[in-house]
Amino acid sequence: MTIILGITGSIAAYKAAGIASQLVKNGHEVHVVMTQAATEFITPLTLQVISRNPVLVSLEDEKQAWKPGHIDLADRADLLLVAPCSADTLGNFANGLAPDPLSSIYLATRAKVLIAPAMNGKMWQHPATQRNVQQLVTDGCEFIGPEDEGMLACGYSGPGRLMTESAIIAKAEELG
Repeated sequence: MTIILGITGSIAAYKAAGIASQLVKNGHEVHVVMTQAATEFITPLTLQVISRNPVLVSLEDEKQAWKPGHIDLADRADLLLVAPCSADTLGNFANGLAPDPLSSIYLATRAKVLIAPAMNGKMWQHPATQRNVQQLVTDGCEFIGPEDEGMLACGYSGPGRLMTESAIIAKAEELG
């Protein structure tokens, strides 16, 4: 299965390395697309080595081919997995905005979409975030998580933690 692994700006971004590694070990072709904010938490080089494919961060990265890389990846994908997914990216997806390669792939792909949110509990529970989630469910996206309870990086306890890597991988493989 060809999986596009989208990584957004969340402290949980470091967990994407374990997700990518296990998906590759399980025989999947993994292509990583990161938002610029995600690069503040984990480097593209780490994910390039793990996935064995170039990592797309900026539309500037697409200059080497005649077909835009985000369109090529959108066409090749069997699954778009976004883990972790920030509130910002949820909003972009729900409102049809494409300010970065990841959001552009979301709009261009006809593959299944699995979203694993991770954010502060107050952000997760905010009515705007919940409206965006409902819109994405209506649009056919599937969600895994976030966890209902746990210690968050910000020091709060509550909902918002990224689901476990094993649960995300199992759901991704189930959808494929």
